[in-house]
Amino acid sequence: QVQLVESGGGLVQPGGSLRLSCAASGSIFSINAMGWYRQAPGKERELVANIASGGSTNYADSVKGRFTISRDNAKNTVYLQMNSLKPEDTAVYYCKGRITTRQFIGVVYDYWGQGTQVTVSS
Repeated sequence: QVQLVESGGGLVQPGGSLRLSCAASGSIFSINAMGWYRQAPGKERELVANIASGGSTNYADSVKGRFTISRDNAKNTVYLQMNSLKPEDTAVYYCKGRITTRQFIGVVYDYWGQGTQVTVSS
């Protein structure tokens, strides 16, 4: 019913920047919130940043001041601008959308993207 596709990952040097995007498509009625999570090998998946439908944001302490989350409601897309990247930012980054579909208005469900690899290394 709903698909989320991430893009923009890759290999960058420490101190570099990347901009991730995640586009949601399908029978979408509304998107309540969107967020970015990441998971490194041997570690639990953790919240990186979240943005609510009204635009309020929150960030993990480890990325505050370096990452910025934003959204384009007309495109059903969320972005993550990552600056001053560090090796410890290396992980698979996943997009999550809290979405109501046209078929089941009043029901909310979390959809996940397939993930995009971000590697920070010299």
